[in-house]
Amino acid sequence: MQTFWVVVILFLSTLVRSAFGFGNALVAMPLLVLLIGVGNATPLVALGGATVSVWILLESWRQVNGRAAWRLILSTMLGIPGGLLLLKFAPEAVAKGLLGVVLVGFSLYSLLRFQLPVLRNERWSYLFGLVAGILGGAYNANGPPVVMYGVMRKWPPAQFRATLQGYFLITGAIILVSHSLAGMWTAEVLWLYIYGLPAIVAGLLIGGWVHKRIPGEQFTSAVNLFLLLMGITLLLDAVADMRPA
Repeated sequence: MQTFWVVVILFLSTLVRSAFGFGNALVAMPLLVLLIGVGNATPLVALGGATVSVWILLESWRQVNGRAAWRLILSTMLGIPGGLLLLKFAPEAVAKGLLGVVLVGFSLYSLLRFQLPVLRNERWSYLFGLVAGILGGAYNANGPPVVMYGVMRKWPPAQFRATLQGYFLITGAIILVSHSLAGMWTAEVLWLYIYGLPAIVAGLLIGGWVHKRIPGEQFTSAVNLFLLLMGITLLLDAVADMRPA
């Protein structure tokens, strides 16, 4: 039964990523953490995310803003080791709490339509990339800082979606190697990925259909409400873990 729910989560998170170019880790991580723990959820989501990036880039690579992507990638690489240390040594309750804060903050930002300042200088990408690396190495949550950077740089929608995939593909590969060196590619993780692969492909196909036909604003609002609920659930779970037995 646990494997069934893991497959369902991989399908739903892939559908969101395929439709909007980001968000699979934000959907999958809080649910998978509750099912299989942070140590297994992190490498599993990374494997699924790399698969999604390759698929989407095959049809949209011409829209990638290469210079912006590489700035973010280089700074993300510097942050990944810090994220791995956080994952290895921080208590799981702390990991759940931090991820819950990220989810609640990002979903509220989207739902309340905060107007962030426009970034004129591309050097800001190094700061956003560094934060993304720390969150990505620990919890596969490198998306929010990069998404916020793209919003604040006012990237056009097509460039936004494609550039994110170029970024996620390279950083995802680096994170995968880091997870392997850290001994996180267990037999359980690899089998769950294999079982979930058909669901990932289905999510990609349906998400592509959604991207072209369903009004993006309505779907995005629903996704952000779901993320807000997941973030609150994760924070409550972290508080429960911290209480003395």
